[in-house]
Amino acid sequence: MKDAMEVLRNRRSIRKFKPDQITREELEAVIEAGRYAPTAMNRQPGLIVAVQDADTLDRLRRINAEIWGSDKDPFYGAPTLVLVLVRADVPMPTGVCDGSLMLGNMMNAAYSLGLGSCWINRIRETFEREDGKALLKEWGVEGEYIGVGSCILGYPEGEHPEAKKRTSQVVLVG
Repeated sequence: MKDAMEVLRNRRSIRKFKPDQITREELEAVIEAGRYAPTAMNRQPGLIVAVQDADTLDRLRRINAEIWGSDKDPFYGAPTLVLVLVRADVPMPTGVCDGSLMLGNMMNAAYSLGLGSCWINRIRETFEREDGKALLKEWGVEGEYIGVGSCILGYPEGEHPEAKKRTSQVVLVG
C-alpha cells in the first residue's frame, strides 16, 4: 500500500481502462474506505451501490449520457461504477458534503491499490428520474435518497497523467 501523502499528491482522474474487471477484494477495500469517511454528527447517511453487471452498467450509461446530452460513454469504458447516494432526510448541503467525502476516500483508496478512478457527475439527476428510481427499487433500496456522485473504477490503460500546478489559495493565520 502506498504512503498517504503519496496517494494524495499523485492520484489522478483516469479516463481509459483495460476491460478486465477488478477483483472483489479490491472493490471491497475501496468501499470500506468510503464507509470510513467522516460524516457530520456521525450520521453516516450514505448508500454505496457497486455496479459490475454489464447490463446494469449499460442502463446507467444510457441514462447518464442522455442527461449529459451526449452519445459518448460517460463511464469511459470502466468495468465498475460505484454510486453514492445519501438519505434525503439529512439536511442539505450536509448530505452532499458527507457523500463527497465518501467518494474522495474511495478514489484515494483505489489509487493506493493500483486502480484508476474518476468522479462522474449527473447522479442526482439520474435518481430523480423515474427510471433511476426504478433501479433503486429493483436493487431493494427503500426510502428516499439523493444522488451525490459516483466513481468509475478499473485498471488504468496508458500513461499516468502528470499533476497540474496547484492554484488553490492558502492563508495561514497565527
